Amino acid sequence: MDEAEQQVENQHLLPLLEALKKASKDLQSNPISIIYNNYDISTAIEALLELGTKADPVISVDPSLFKLNQLLSNLKTLFEKLEKLQGYGLRSLLHRQITNYKISQIGYAMEAEIQAYVDQKDVQSFVKTMEESVEDDKKVKALMGLENRLGQGFDKQYQQLILRAKVFSFLEFMVCDSKFSNWVRDQAALAVLDLVKFNKDVFVGLVLMGPIIRALIQMGSSCSIQVLTGLVKIIRTPLVDDINGEIPRIISLLGSEDLSTKVAAMNCILEIAFLGREEVIGSMLEEDLIKKLMGLQRLEVGLQSNVEENGSVFVEEREPKMEESVEKFPFSRCVASFAVQVEVGEGLEQSEKRAFKLEILKRVREASVSDAEAATVVAEVLWGSSP
Repeated sequence: MDEAEQQVENQHLLPLLEALKKASKDLQSNPISIIYNNYDISTAIEALLELGTKADPVISVDPSLFKLNQLLSNLKTLFEKLEKLQGYGLRSLLHRQITNYKISQIGYAMEAEIQAYVDQKDVQSFVKTMEESVEDDKKVKALMGLENRLGQGFDKQYQQLILRAKVFSFLEFMVCDSKFSNWVRDQAALAVLDLVKFNKDVFVGLVLMGPIIRALIQMGSSCSIQVLTGLVKIIRTPLVDDINGEIPRIISLLGSEDLSTKVAAMNCILEIAFLGREEVIGSMLEEDLIKKLMGLQRLEVGLQSNVEENGSVFVEEREPKMEESVEKFPFSRCVASFAVQVEVGEGLEQSEKRAFKLEILKRVREASVSDAEAATVVAEVLWGSSP
């Protein structure tokens, strides 16, 4: 069978298999709950067997679907047996319960077999697309399909498939190679994050040992920094220690012309501040972080005042909700947010936290353009603010 015929066959078979998978869920009922309701279970079985008949020309000749074909045959045999057990005597009730239990188990087994087959085809298609396609939209579509499957939760068989297919290596290559478009690299980065969420025990080590982390920082896009922040949240202190030397690059992104990149960098800095040890927090302060945050906060205060003066903000007198404030003014009280993260964080001793708080206050006063600004920000830092 050539490639075109194979593709046509898959387009016909896969929807049938998805329908079979959906129908198999109707069999996964508690046998006790359906013992007095054979009509419903019979209807579900008949519908599933009808779908099986439509798919039989392909299922019966595909060796990888042999077990599914066998399960359909067993289901048909059990259905015939069930139809004969119509009495309400104790013996009939007992045999019907046992038969219904076997049918429900076939439902679970069929779902697992179909999922395994679909996963295998999807992974093969993913590898083929990554190796042969030169079109960005096809690569991104394949990456999004991978992310969607990983988002369904851990599956040992699926993990074995992606490990054998070296899916992580494909993702690593795309993230790290600047020849790929930013669109593809960002999508590959999101897939890496989903892999780590899928099973951090396996994929965290691969991330830490490889060049992905530094590639994400060098990319410096909103998406890549969001992925970095997600990885920091999962891997925590080991990753923060590892990227200590890259912190200047992350802080420099606060000066990006793209607002979403600046916001992503700010969120990443706050996460690092929560987990960072003394040398990490120290290096952040040495990069004039407080001065940069003061600048962002100052611009935002000016923007906020502008809106209040010229806009229609006061049509309804009420305090803005926290979510609204953060969304419209992401750098509002950002200095206090950083200070709070350091103070409540996990990486410092109490004495270190007190020393850094004093250092932050000192740098706030140095970076302020007026006594009023210094007093306001110092008060925010001293009294705290939600990070």
